[in-house]
Amino acid sequence: MRRKDRQVVNWDRMISILDSCDCCRLGLLDKDEVYIVPLNFGYRAQNGCLEIYFHCAKEGRKLDLIKKCKTVSFEMDTAHFLIAKDDPCSYSFSFQSIMGTGHAVIVDDAEEKLYALGLILSHYGGDGDLLTKRHADSVEIIKVEVESWSCKENLK
Repeated sequence: MRRKDRQVVNWDRMISILDSCDCCRLGLLDKDEVYIVPLNFGYRAQNGCLEIYFHCAKEGRKLDLIKKCKTVSFEMDTAHFLIAKDDPCSYSFSFQSIMGTGHAVIVDDAEEKLYALGLILSHYGGDGDLLTKRHADSVEIIKVEVESWSCKENLK
């Protein structure tokens, strides 16, 4: 990371920033190009490990690409606003961002799918207790087992 002064390394602070993000962009390799798709997400963070869950339709480009190559990247950001100064060339932008890589798997286990949907729903303030097996059966769940991630912020 070039700007070490903006790097966040405290686990609790990183999770706090993750909590405030509402969209995760998932990057997948498609032959000679990168396919990036914005997704709703939920996550599980325990013992220094992070897993990010996404839901999607039962077919499509995302799933096809994950079946070919499980290595993915992701990015999310929040806290955006312009920091104006007297000199326009001194303007800056407030942000908090997270970037990382990992391996994506399509979740087959019915209980884990329901659990993942509950995480996604609760991340956005919903009630995961209202979910049923029917809900889990109607979607695919992608789990990214995060291998590395970094966090950065500029709130000045």
